Amino acid sequence: MHIHQGEENLETGHEAEKPAAALERRLGVWAAIGVVIGVTIGSGIFRNPAVIAARVPDPALMILVWVLGGAITLCGALSIAELAGALPQTGGLYAYLREGWGRPVAFLFGWAQLTLIRASALGAIATVFGAYCLRSFGVDPALHPQLSNYLAAGCIIFAAVVNVVGIRLGAAIVGLSTIAKYGALALLVLIAFAIGHAHGGSIAHFAPGSGGSVDMGLFGLALISVLWAYDGFADLSFASGEIKDPQRNLPRALIGGTLAVIAIYLLANAAYLYVIPMERFASSPLIAADTMLALVGQAGVAIVSVVVMISTFGSVNGSLVTNPRIFFAMADDRMLFKPIAWVHPRFKTPYMAIILAAALGVIFVLTRTFEQLTDTFVLAMWPFYGLGVASIYRLRRTRPDLPRPYKVVGYPVVPAIFLAGVLYLLGNALVTDTFWTSIVFVVILAGLPVYWLFFRSKNGPA
Repeated sequence: MHIHQGEENLETGHEAEKPAAALERRLGVWAAIGVVIGVTIGSGIFRNPAVIAARVPDPALMILVWVLGGAITLCGALSIAELAGALPQTGGLYAYLREGWGRPVAFLFGWAQLTLIRASALGAIATVFGAYCLRSFGVDPALHPQLSNYLAAGCIIFAAVVNVVGIRLGAAIVGLSTIAKYGALALLVLIAFAIGHAHGGSIAHFAPGSGGSVDMGLFGLALISVLWAYDGFADLSFASGEIKDPQRNLPRALIGGTLAVIAIYLLANAAYLYVIPMERFASSPLIAADTMLALVGQAGVAIVSVVVMISTFGSVNGSLVTNPRIFFAMADDRMLFKPIAWVHPRFKTPYMAIILAAALGVIFVLTRTFEQLTDTFVLAMWPFYGLGVASIYRLRRTRPDLPRPYKVVGYPVVPAIFLAGVLYLLGNALVTDTFWTSIVFVVILAGLPVYWLFFRSKNGPA
């Protein structure tokens, strides 16, 4: 039995019933850092730069969007690190929302994960895997979109099997893919600035205004795309129940991994822009492959395509290491049906939650485009990031005695910067894309009647 200290049972010390098989703490600090980097560096840095350049065709402002996204993300990671150290429970952000705002808000987060967030994320990452897989064989994915989608679905299914077999295997694959893709991006940056000038590279590509005028509404939409690329800083918290010495290792991994990602993203975008001028940038969806094509020819395209396949598979795999633990934690709290919390008797993994997440990802990848998937993910996920970070203020007031081995640097300003970014992001989306943003919010809020009908009682589903 394990005591849950949700908002509704803080004073009574209600002891929630747990499944017989519990998750084991198997991941050390370096494996945890690898998960942060591996989950974050997935498809975004290889696919989103073209989307962002189309929305912000000015080189200086395009780089500024990446800088702002990195700053907002770092403020979020610094804030989430305090919560992760204080509440090292499986489910991560779900647990923080439950402790800070109560069961209904936590359920809405899980509902959004189930209906929109997780499937959109897996689908978007796997879509890039399929496209670069075809590109590695010299096939244009634009001419064979259905085949690309089938390859993406296969990627999700295979990653699910790996993660059912065990978190150590899943984390090991994430770690190896992290080394491969981080190293490949660093190598691309070095090659670009070393020999790029001989292949059309020029510092003049960075000149302000050289790509055209910028609409500030589109600037906000570009920020959505950037935040998709940076997303992953909180995913490790979902697997908190499987981290060794979580009070110490979770904050270290969250902050260290996020800083490493910001650095390589800014360098990679600078390298892309140095080689490919702004007028061609926006029409280059496979930007890493096109950069290597300009630098070293077709062999470079094949190499970078394989690296991106490894990268995106590692990110899909990492997502399936961390995010099914939300469903596990919810079912364990009796806010989803109990079979979802089943732990495999041999592999000690939440296999039903993994299978559910993978099945939804396959459905989404076969029915939606990359841009639809990424925009949906950010619009559905970031309100809960905001609520999670806002819970720091409330928990410091309502639970001052909660152990906090790490306290957010720059409190209360740093969490406030993150919240300001979230409000700008959502407000701009409502103004510039009112219809789709409203649909996303309606789907999320539809979880409230589901909660009150089936999961309001802590004794289990009605």
